[in-house]
Formats: sequence, structure tokens, C-alpha cells
Amino acid sequence: MLYDPFLLRRQDGGFASAWFVDLGYGAAPVTTLESAARLGRVNPLLPILGVEIDPLRVAAAQPYASQRIQFRLGGFNLPLKTDIDGQREQVRAIRAFNVLRQYAESAVEQAYTELACHSLPGALLVEGTSDPAGDLWVANVLRRGKQLPIWEPEGVVFSSRLRTPFEPADFQAVLPKKWIHRMVAGEPIYEFIQGWKEAARRTVAERSWGDRRWFVAAGQELHRSGWGVDPRPRWLSRGYLLVSQGMEGARHGL
Repeated sequence: MLYDPFLLRRQDGGFASAWFVDLGYGAAPVTTLESAARLGRVNPLLPILGVEIDPLRVAAAQPYASQRIQFRLGGFNLPLKTDIDGQREQVRAIRAFNVLRQYAESAVEQAYTELACHSLPGALLVEGTSDPAGDLWVANVLRRGKQLPIWEPEGVVFSSRLRTPFEPADFQAVLPKKWIHRMVAGEPIYEFIQGWKEAARRTVAERSWGDRRWFVAAGQELHRSGWGVDPRPRWLSRGYLLVSQGMEGARHGL
């Protein structure tokens, strides 16, 4: 995880055995196993917990379980266990994709609250929506505050594997529940997408070098235009457009 490798390595206090949770992994535990492989490069001992509300999916995932990777039945009230000394398991990070999109917008805050109650202060919640292949996605990044049940927004990530032609408008189809109904003039997310389209238009000459080069150029143009976009190639060249919360000079905080 490029965003916060320190969080994945933390061993102080409750973090010593705290889970990375993949909430709602779907019909097959592909994302849970992919997370275990990728995050294992940062911390080979990081425990991974896949959570699904469908008992058949949990049963089907059990052959992939190991000492480090587990699969349990549950939902937003994460299925954490308590040991004989009364110590309850803790969570350091949660990945929740294509879960909240199916709920009413009014249910989002309640879900956030439940997840916060199971997470350590400083934990991360990455909550968003992707297309079926995972080639295009948008996610809110939130940090668990010191006071319950607060998640403090840190940013929004727009990600593309750039396997298809780059087009900012395509991200509208995978906006999280928080943003999907706010794509109207005057709303920050609408103005941001319009700004991104304009930045792409101004840098379209870079397309002759490939869509990846164009994606990077458009992101850096957005930054120069005053949007709170991280302009570093380490993010943009990988297809990640990170819009930070409250970044100085940003026109809007998403």
C-alpha cells in the first residue's frame, strides 16, 4: 500500500495483531488473496481477514484460508473474536468496495459508525466502487479519529489501469455512494470532473505518447489549476489521481 506503509507495519499496542479487512470480497475471494499478496510485500506477517455476508461464499473461501488469512461471516458489524482474557481483536485498515453503493445514502453514515467501533485510532477505511474487472475505481480514504465514531476524510482516489482510453467522464460510473447523486452543477464533485475534463483537453497533445502519459499530464495540469491533486509521478504514473482533503490551494475539498 503506497498510501501508508507505516500503518501496515505497526506493531505497537493493539496494532501488533490488528487485521487488514477485505469487507465484501464477493463470489470468490480474489481481492482478499490479492491484498494478502501485495500487502505481504510490506509486512509478511500482516493478518488478512475476508468478510462476507453470504455463508455460501464464506464456505467456498475456506480452502484458501491459512494461518495468516481467514474468512468469516459478517457485515458492517465485523466478526471479530474475543480471547479468554477478554481482549477483542482489532482492525488497522478496511477495504470496502462495491458494498455501500447498493445501500441508501442515508445508511452510509451508520455503516461508517459501525466500522469505526471496530477500528483502532489511526486506522484507514478505503471505501469505494469499481467496475466489474477492477480496471476503474473511485474510493474515499478516511482515517479513524481519536474520538468515536469519527472517520476523518483524507482524500479521494481515482484509479485506472489505463487498459482503455483515458476519459475523465468514465469515472462518473464508479463514483461511491457519497458522490454518485451529487453530479450536478454547483456540487464539488461535478466541478472537479469538469475541471479534469478541461485539464485533459489542454494536455491532449500528450496522448500521442500514450494514455498513461496523458493521464499524468492532465493530473499535473489539474494541480497547477488550483485543485488539491497530488502531482507526484509516483502516483500518477501508476494510474492514481489522489485528491487530498483540505490541500492548500484546492478549489474544493471533496
